[in-house]
Amino acid sequence: MVTPTPPADRRREAEDFLDTIAQEKHWSAKHLASRKENAFSEIEKTGGWNLEFKELEHGARMAWRNNARCIGRLFWSSLKVRDLRDMSDPDHINAALLEHLEIGTNGGKIQPLVTVFPPATSEGATVRIWNHQLLGYAGYEQPDGTILGDPKNVEFTREAQKLGWQGAGTRFDLLPWIIQKRGESPRLYPPPKALEVALEHPEFPWFSELGLKWYAVPILSDMVLRIGGVDFPAAPFNGWYMGTEIGSRDLGDTGRYDALPAIADRMGLDLSRDSSLWKDRALVELNAAVLHSYSKAGVRIVDHHRASSEFMDFVDREKKAGRLVSADWSWIVPPMSGSATPVFHKGWKDRSLLPDYQVQPKAWVRF
Repeated sequence: MVTPTPPADRRREAEDFLDTIAQEKHWSAKHLASRKENAFSEIEKTGGWNLEFKELEHGARMAWRNNARCIGRLFWSSLKVRDLRDMSDPDHINAALLEHLEIGTNGGKIQPLVTVFPPATSEGATVRIWNHQLLGYAGYEQPDGTILGDPKNVEFTREAQKLGWQGAGTRFDLLPWIIQKRGESPRLYPPPKALEVALEHPEFPWFSELGLKWYAVPILSDMVLRIGGVDFPAAPFNGWYMGTEIGSRDLGDTGRYDALPAIADRMGLDLSRDSSLWKDRALVELNAAVLHSYSKAGVRIVDHHRASSEFMDFVDREKKAGRLVSADWSWIVPPMSGSATPVFHKGWKDRSLLPDYQVQPKAWVRF
């Protein structure tokens, strides 16, 4: 969450960050002293400081490395960083986000990417992207209280409709983008064209009749990137999906698309009692369909067993580098077959390391 930071705390964060990057990038003592002097002077005068590109780049990568909720951090050093800190016009940002979507999607060969827009000032955020992710499906509340589409996005859908957007009214309407510059009204942009994957099953021909699909790349766009005491409230970033994020959560959760009953029914399972394990069996097949469909479409995805093994490789590498790993057990353990993965049996600790990608208030609630 973006909150005012006292100059002394901001100076301490800047110093800690510069000490770390100096060690990891093998800076000379003279260069480190110079960068500290410049940073401290700027903080004293303006309350913030300007990171050089190499500092921004490594800081954004460190933020991925430190994020306690992400299981895919083995590849943190491959993150590409786009520096658009001089861009604040929403129309230009919209165009830059379309470029991010194209570069990150990379024809299905998903490329980890972050695009960094202007930092916050003493007055707050310079610009905000209202969307939780750049891609997401609308949630329409029906007269009877049910939701058509994704219940997670009901509130955002209402906000978009207040600004004049009207979707087609299907279960999978891509949402528009809402971008706001401080001191101006939010601007609405049409939903982007994006790569989506229609789900089918390797053994059940009827599965495609369910009409399930999902988009190729998850681009988180409402988190704040914090580096050296500087906040970047608009810094959309992406990796690639772990299959259970889509199968077990987005499509499987009762509070989301709740697809399990329809799948279990088509499988001929006994839905009258939970002890028949119809939910578990349907969940496995839904996740199998996700992995099969993404692979068939040539879209990069990882199963939860491989992701867990890669995370343990990440932990080993960090240990050899002399760094502690921050991890939130409830996020690191996959939402299916958790005890069958190595991450389940560890006592992880969220160390709140910085730099990091952090949660901030919804833009329409507090800019």
